[in-house]
Amino acid sequence: RSMDTFGAVLGPALALVYLYFYPEDYINLFYIAFIPGVLAVVASFLLKDKKMETTSQKKKVNFFSFIKYWKQSSAEYRKVVLGLLLFALFNSSDVFLLLKAKDAGLDDTWVIGIYIFYNLIYALTAFPLGSFADKIGLKKMFVFGLIIFSLVYFGMGLATNLYAIIALFFGYGIYAAATEGISKAWITNISKEENTATAVGTYTAFQSIVAMIASVMAGLLWFYFGANVTFLVTAIATVGVIVYFLKLNFTSQKLKL
Repeated sequence: RSMDTFGAVLGPALALVYLYFYPEDYINLFYIAFIPGVLAVVASFLLKDKKMETTSQKKKVNFFSFIKYWKQSSAEYRKVVLGLLLFALFNSSDVFLLLKAKDAGLDDTWVIGIYIFYNLIYALTAFPLGSFADKIGLKKMFVFGLIIFSLVYFGMGLATNLYAIIALFFGYGIYAAATEGISKAWITNISKEENTATAVGTYTAFQSIVAMIASVMAGLLWFYFGANVTFLVTAIATVGVIVYFLKLNFTSQKLKL
């Protein structure tokens, strides 16, 4: 996650340099951004995957296979994923945070700069927090991330000046480092080895659906009640998710994280 996020730092940084010399030339900027995307697709064909063992009977997979896996999965898996999805239901797109920064009076250059800053903090802290999570337990690290998230959103609901916004984006980078990779690792640890990809894929499928709902809800709250209410509602809801995870217990000693 750390190495991946450094790319999210480099890209916006180059965009910021481009806009410095060519202000508001967004159309050509998007054309340029298309090039590395194509190169990434081409490079993926050069990767060699592991040889899969051939079996006499292949499992039939369709678009809704993840629902079938959910029904067959362990109780521990469903408990964890349910909590993750509850959080995802209120974790709207990061665009709302950038809109808040814009509403606070920051121009486009500052907004891009603060997004770079967030990704830089995320990249720098992802590895050490991941390593620390291996020592203290994934659940503890994830809950720590949720606490930071809740505080950031409470702050966003009240912040009005540049320095507060910068500090909150610093905290948001810490939250991302403490949760993004951790959630996938957690799911991997509570899944059977032969079903790891299916377990993560099932979670991702549900998360994608819930994420869309979350952003629609946030948009409606923003439209009817304003930015402050949107962030405060999210912060309060996250506290409920934190309580859920704190009370979450596993029956298997192996899965007590």
